Amino acid sequence: MNVAYPFSAVVGLDDLKLALLLNAVSPRVGGVLVRGEKGTAKSTIVRALAGQLPAVDTVAGCRFACDPAAPDPSCPDGPHEPGGPAERRPSALVELPVGASEDRLAGSLDVERALTEGVKAFEPGLLAAAHRGVLYVDEVNLLHDHLVDLLLDAAALGTCYVERESVSVRHAARFLLVGTMNPEEGELRPQLLDRFGLTVEVRASRDPRERAEVVRRRLAFEADPAAFAARWRDAEAELAGRIAAARERLTGVRLPDERLEQIAAVCAGFEVDGLRADLVTANAALAHAAWRGRDEVTAEDVRAAARLSLPHRRRRDPFDAPGLDESLLDELLDSTSPGDDPPPDGGGGGEPSSPPQGGGQGPSQNPSPEQDTNREQNASREQSASPSRDASPERNAGSSDDAGLSQNRGPSQDADLAQEERSGGGGGERVASVAAPHAVPLLEVPGVGEGSAGRRSRSRTARGRVTGARRPAAKVRDPHVVATLLAAAPRQRARGRSGAGLVLRPDDLREAVREGREGNLVLFVVDASGSMAARRRMETVKTAVLSLLLDAYQRRDKVGLITFRGRAADLVLPPTSSVEAGAARLRALATGGRTPLAAGLARAAEVLRAERLRDPARRPLLVVVTDGRATAGGDVDRAAGLLAGTAGIVVDCEDGPVRLGLAGRLAARLGARLVPLGDLDGIVRAHRGRDAGKAA
Repeated sequence: MNVAYPFSAVVGLDDLKLALLLNAVSPRVGGVLVRGEKGTAKSTIVRALAGQLPAVDTVAGCRFACDPAAPDPSCPDGPHEPGGPAERRPSALVELPVGASEDRLAGSLDVERALTEGVKAFEPGLLAAAHRGVLYVDEVNLLHDHLVDLLLDAAALGTCYVERESVSVRHAARFLLVGTMNPEEGELRPQLLDRFGLTVEVRASRDPRERAEVVRRRLAFEADPAAFAARWRDAEAELAGRIAAARERLTGVRLPDERLEQIAAVCAGFEVDGLRADLVTANAALAHAAWRGRDEVTAEDVRAAARLSLPHRRRRDPFDAPGLDESLLDELLDSTSPGDDPPPDGGGGGEPSSPPQGGGQGPSQNPSPEQDTNREQNASREQSASPSRDASPERNAGSSDDAGLSQNRGPSQDADLAQEERSGGGGGERVASVAAPHAVPLLEVPGVGEGSAGRRSRSRTARGRVTGARRPAAKVRDPHVVATLLAAAPRQRARGRSGAGLVLRPDDLREAVREGREGNLVLFVVDASGSMAARRRMETVKTAVLSLLLDAYQRRDKVGLITFRGRAADLVLPPTSSVEAGAARLRALATGGRTPLAAGLARAAEVLRAERLRDPARRPLLVVVTDGRATAGGDVDRAAGLLAGTAGIVVDCEDGPVRLGLAGRLAARLGARLVPLGDLDGIVRAHRGRDAGKAA
């Protein structure tokens, strides 16, 4: 039997403990989203919480955990008589894997039996198994958007609906929803973030004593899990009793009008959208008061609730990290407080003290982090990195593009080369500023793919508009009723049909073919050489790329960023779903040195080759941002040949009255379309022209 790590033995993480406990006291709070770096015990503490929840009484034999005192009237296993036979079960902990299907999450109907026999044969899913327990989603940001929508709707409504053509099933699904994620692997959409009641940002402690205690306890647990759990049994029993008592007290906790107005003032002061923040904060404040043993909500409860319910609702820009200005929170609370409450406790949450047992090392005091450590754990994580910088790039005088430049350049090109010469040794590096991103037209990969769900290119998906029907290769999940009836109609006489109904057989079944949108891998290859710094050109380039990054975020793409300057090309951002990381690295990007264009293209080919092996269904889109110069070594034609067949765009950064057209030559080598930097509208025309040419 597996032994879970005790909740009381977790060191630190006070805000996370409090958020989980508030949800355990009141499921109306709406769940917890835990954001943080890997290795911070996110999964451990969530699994530990399930052991603290009280056992539940259920109708005997009911697969949907109906309450015998008030059974669900629409339970698929019902109807159940109130007060009938009951059994006691521990609270469920159900884990939703990232690769789960919609049928696995919500349940499935046997469509063949439903159509051919008229029988509702329903197999419950994970939402039914989690009813009156905990549903845990690790790496929730990697879950498909339609699954996130489905489980958040069920969490908000307390009901799961399963619809398959004309067959409908519903059942109760009330659970504590906990999601964990690493922001480096991609963000949730703001509208999905808003559906989580509370959020906590966690980081590993920087206190050496606290870190040592974490390791000490973990080693003791791994050496003898049963003995370790036994040492914490009394603390666990005390915590479980306190949760049960707070649940009973919750119904009698009063929320005075002045506190409700205080909550409204705080939410309005932080300019959050909608009213869900007000409702969540009110429910969390009620739960906090019950947890602290009070019969009335105080300013301390409001502050503790607001610290957990507002940070993820403040994002005004997709590249903003969640966070909360606690000084503004105190100011808003002070300006609306009646002045009769005790001073706030800093949001520590009033956790029960851990017993003096150490992790198998004899008695030791559980180190309690100070307030500044808590704030450090919950601060927004800044992601920034600078590309590697070459100190002494060498000029390749034999470059074919250089020869063209020397014969055809004009005054503007002389200025660009002078800038590159001045920064050739790396000492002239500069970091250009970035303006606010702007809207860009849609970039699409031609053809129809079969990649991950998104909003960019055409794709055959399980969700989307119906474009046809086909004979199923396996069990039918998405039947096409009209096509099924048309397939069966010519065979009715041979089957001896009598009456008005059709006689259907399994070989008549047809499934729908759907077309939707997919997300792509958008790989940016950006020229960061010295010539790009002339006449504030790099500021325009950065703004354009940031706008394209914003577009990639909205369309659920993976993004990667390669920069080239000096002697080599650097993979500044490996392909990831975290466009926040891409934006941070782009803002920190310095310019200077010569232009190793061939190295940039070769590095792009390497990255795309590796990504095809890792995710073969995701189609790439290459975006090369350059003026076309190649003033450092390498065969540009050979490097371009490595990218043959890759859908691409070349953004021409050349400006001035005299232009050499080098970016156009590069676009021709790549088989890509050329788009002037100041004319991103040309992207739409470029792809339309490319698709028309392929059709011809």
